[in-house]
Amino acid sequence: MIDPTTNTIGIGVIGLGFMGCTHVRAYQAAAAAGLPCRLVAVADRSAERLSGAVATVGNLGSSNPEPLFDRSRVRGYVLPRDLLTDPNVHAVSICTYTDTHVDLGVAALRAGKHVLVEKPVALTSAEVARLAAAAKETGKLCMPAMVMRFWPEWAWLARAVRENTYGKVLSASFQRLGTRPDWTDFYRDTARTGGALWDLHIHDADFIRWCFGEPAHVASSGTIDHLTTLYTYPGGPPHVAAQGATNCSPGFGFRMRYIVVFENATADFDLARPAPLPPLLLHREGRSDTIGPEAVGSLTGYQAEVRAFIEAISSGSGETNLAATIDDAVKTARLLEAEFASLSVGSALGQPRPSA
Repeated sequence: MIDPTTNTIGIGVIGLGFMGCTHVRAYQAAAAAGLPCRLVAVADRSAERLSGAVATVGNLGSSNPEPLFDRSRVRGYVLPRDLLTDPNVHAVSICTYTDTHVDLGVAALRAGKHVLVEKPVALTSAEVARLAAAAKETGKLCMPAMVMRFWPEWAWLARAVRENTYGKVLSASFQRLGTRPDWTDFYRDTARTGGALWDLHIHDADFIRWCFGEPAHVASSGTIDHLTTLYTYPGGPPHVAAQGATNCSPGFGFRMRYIVVFENATADFDLARPAPLPPLLLHREGRSDTIGPEAVGSLTGYQAEVRAFIEAISSGSGETNLAATIDDAVKTARLLEAEFASLSVGSALGQPRPSA
């Protein structure tokens, strides 16, 4: 569905917290770059947020004094259902709390809208599958926001793995550590967030699936707020591991890193690497090369993700060329369920129990 008079996709964003603001700015950047989209509506319970005066916070963002959008050009709704009945909205981003994603997604699809839904889509594979079924039923595009598949240095890594650029992978380790978010009470309720396992570690688990396929076995230790998982790939990389945590002390900051050892090089990404070095270095033949925007691209992961969504709608290709599909989200949810089951087995053997 596109506005036939302008060939423009009308965008609605539901939820104007940190991720909602991030989606709004990514759509604005896409429109400025000439993609056929325009923000036409937003929905949020906060009158202040609906005014466009939004302060963004989060692991990767800080307050921004600039208005989020021009209120005279963007309709504001308190209730998502009112946004979904707006005929000028053709596609929506769902950036609300996790336990609302599936119901809102199903409603949006049945209202004839394409959907980009934030991760985690839901805390069970059965719920994610319910959304996938609605997408098939309606024929509308439903894309999970698996942003690491679009993150420049991570997309670069996926290409290097698939194309065997530096030889076979001998070891791949991923680390994503932070403190529990404190900008909303939602994150204090592990039953709703799924803890670090579902809310943070999901990025690395999904990326590992994308790069290396389905593991034959997983072994996890720790709790759902701080865990390490080993992934077994017979005939594949002999060592694949990921650590995720949200229980670091306040002031720790946020760490996002990977170290991938190939036969002929080692890729080393560290988001916190001090300037002037870029986050990604490639160590080989006794030297360390910087891998900057000229090699990985200048878009942020969020910008690339939104552009992929818009291009899939405007081209009519649907899921054909998408890097992330709703069926991928179902499979990643099943992987996380297996990791949680492994944590539970460890508890039965005397290891620390998961916190939920």
